Amino acid sequence: MKARVLKSTGSWYNCQFENGDMISARIKGKLRLKGIKSTNPIAVGDYVEIDNSEDSEAAVISEIYKRDNYIIRKSPRNLNKSQILAANIDQLFVMATLKSPRTSTGFIDRLLMVAEMHHINSIILFNKKDIYGAKEMEKFEHYKNVYENVGYKVYLISNTEETSNDLLKELMKDKTNIISGHSGAGKSTLINRLIPNLNIATKEISNYSDKGLHTTTFAEMHELPSGGHLIDTPGIKELEAVSIEPDEISHYFPEMRNLLGNCKFNNCRHQKEPKCAVINAFENGEIAEFRYNNYLKILGDLLDIDYWER
Repeated sequence: MKARVLKSTGSWYNCQFENGDMISARIKGKLRLKGIKSTNPIAVGDYVEIDNSEDSEAAVISEIYKRDNYIIRKSPRNLNKSQILAANIDQLFVMATLKSPRTSTGFIDRLLMVAEMHHINSIILFNKKDIYGAKEMEKFEHYKNVYENVGYKVYLISNTEETSNDLLKELMKDKTNIISGHSGAGKSTLINRLIPNLNIATKEISNYSDKGLHTTTFAEMHELPSGGHLIDTPGIKELEAVSIEPDEISHYFPEMRNLLGNCKFNNCRHQKEPKCAVINAFENGEIAEFRYNNYLKILGDLLDIDYWER
């Protein structure tokens, strides 16, 4: 019978059948021998086949159905392998904050790039508006203008306001959503408000480092009372692109993607090349400075070279 994985607890997976019934199952040994390079061959959000025959001691996952997409990162424990955070996602909500702690645009753009790689729609949430002053609001308006011009939806929210919760319930309704961002951005608090009685643990921001403290240690899918599902992921300090070539990066920046055919060289990396359409667009103010610098930083990381800001 077909089921969906809601949670992984080591060697066991909590799964839900289409009729709503729940079951815990182990992975079939042969599935581990298919050359899957990730540390977790089965991810939250996967659709799987459950063998629950009477002659078996326990339910077994005998097949993983083809994924529509997934979010992946380098394994924090084994940098030579990758870790699939979640699969079969409709929307990625990037939760960012402008203070306590501050989310860098580089982190936001890496998340957006990974979502573009796997054809996942992204929505950017700037949380904690209740603590923002004039300086933070000016930054928000700038970022909102840049990202909306690129094609992303951007919202300013507060976990303390019911209007923000109503907005998110409508955006997430009847979809499989994943919410991700730095620890301390307010993910767990938000999920607790969207799904009453869930009681996910939350912690205060460290006064010493202004960094969030990790409260979620594994990905888990929760059913939304208003319809749809929400996947909570571990707080991510750094997200590295996996399985991407340097020449491909610009394809996942929408404002660059439409210009690539206008560069003089087919293998242009948009650094110093002559007659580069991307550089020309940047110099003409058509590409935001921080977005272009973040592109160069990602490129430099992949090439293992220092990058320069323009």
